[in-house]
Amino acid sequence: MAGTEGGTKSSRGWLMTAVSPWGENAEDAFDQGLVELGLGDARLIQVQGAMLPLGFNIVPPEPLPMGSLVECHLATAYAWSGSTACAGVGYALCQTPEGDECAIVASITTEVDYEETVLLLRRNIQRRLASRDLEVLSFDVAVDEVTAGQDHHGVAIAALILPDSLRMAGRGRTGPIRGGLTRSAEPEKKRVDTKAPAAPALRPGARRRSDGPDFRL
Repeated sequence: MAGTEGGTKSSRGWLMTAVSPWGENAEDAFDQGLVELGLGDARLIQVQGAMLPLGFNIVPPEPLPMGSLVECHLATAYAWSGSTACAGVGYALCQTPEGDECAIVASITTEVDYEETVLLLRRNIQRRLASRDLEVLSFDVAVDEVTAGQDHHGVAIAALILPDSLRMAGRGRTGPIRGGLTRSAEPEKKRVDTKAPAAPALRPGARRRSDGPDFRL
């Protein structure tokens, strides 16, 4: 079963989406979207990679203290002056063939409609499960669509927010090393150094011996 190195604490998280269609510029629209997500007063670390902390479970959204440092998986789609964009994030609780439980996350941004984006996001989750040989136990997705106002910037943001993961750094659970999904480093090759033979040492004032002709004037 899952490894228990560092204890058995679980990691909480929740899915949220927000749209902002009336940004003065792209950065303004993004900031308005963060406020709508409840992340306007937080410091964010955007996480990459598919694997979530072991013991991950979904909880209802909670208010975050001002100035808190929060990890999150973000998908951000931008639109301009009447155009449409979608963003989505989803997770899957799953297990390995050996029975170890884990969770993965996937995200997507598109310029297609809401329904098509949901299908594409589910396919992304399926690919990540297949590439890791994982069996899905349950999953959920969150997708939102924005149409930017006339002559304004719009943004759609989807997020999986992980409020506890940084506090658990170094103390959270880890699982076994899966040999089929890792590659060991190649052994270091020995260097073969060659040196030119050293010239014979001469005593001070001695003349260098030469077997060739003497060209001195």
